Amino acid sequence: MDIDELYDQYKPLLFTLAYQLTGTTVDSEDLIQDVFVKLHHVDLEKLEKPKAYLCKMVTNQCLDYLQSARKRREHYVGTWLPEPVIVSEDISNIVVENDLLSYAMLVLMEQLTPVERAVFLLKEAYTFNYRTIASFVDKSEVNCRKIFSRASLKLRGNETIRNNPDNNWMSELLFALKEENVEKLLSLLSEDVTVYSDGGGKVPAAIHPIQTPEKVLRFLGGLLKRLPQFGMDARMERIAVNAEEGIIVRTENDIILVALFNMDMNRIKNIYFVRNPDKLETLRKQLD
Repeated sequence: MDIDELYDQYKPLLFTLAYQLTGTTVDSEDLIQDVFVKLHHVDLEKLEKPKAYLCKMVTNQCLDYLQSARKRREHYVGTWLPEPVIVSEDISNIVVENDLLSYAMLVLMEQLTPVERAVFLLKEAYTFNYRTIASFVDKSEVNCRKIFSRASLKLRGNETIRNNPDNNWMSELLFALKEENVEKLLSLLSEDVTVYSDGGGKVPAAIHPIQTPEKVLRFLGGLLKRLPQFGMDARMERIAVNAEEGIIVRTENDIILVALFNMDMNRIKNIYFVRNPDKLETLRKQLD
């Protein structure tokens, strides 16, 4: 098998792994390109397990990236959120558990160390055994088991992952927003609802998380009032992002923001607003 064949066969899997590890699409593409450049110096005829070998290379590239990214994100203006992406069928079929590609899970995994994140994903999403994972991250099998357990406890200790909402909530939310129906909006919000907004210091966005239904309502109301400022043709639409339903605000020529949601018992627990134009670039290309 030559490099082109390896690229065609494993690119979707490697992109998914890199994206889950880094939370960025552009950097994931760059990291994968680096891997295939390095592959030119590998004797492919001796490559017995190409999937494991390539996943190891991508994991190590991502771990190096995350070490420097964590420092940059400490100085990020406001909340750092992952880049939203429209998930193609070949990518969504790779992940064993769809929730491991959900936006809420990507946000939640930001609290893990890079190695914790890698071990957790390699075991939970890609079902590699501990011996293989140990060779990926240069740790012992025993250590990897402990790392996985620690990561799982961190994720379980922060219950933010969605709870299979019914199919009507998005229609009800869009209707309530467009009609500015305060009572209906309140009925859709959890008592501990939180809004996270990422403008990256490049566009206006809430610097700190917004909590309580009343404050969230005021924030949403202010956003709706500003909608005409984006253009007379500015509109809200449903969109499937990260394999789940979201809302996009767009004009004929641009994407203004993407909103993603985490549900709990058919109520909105978390809202993630991505406004940083750099983080919407991949979506622009996908929707072009």
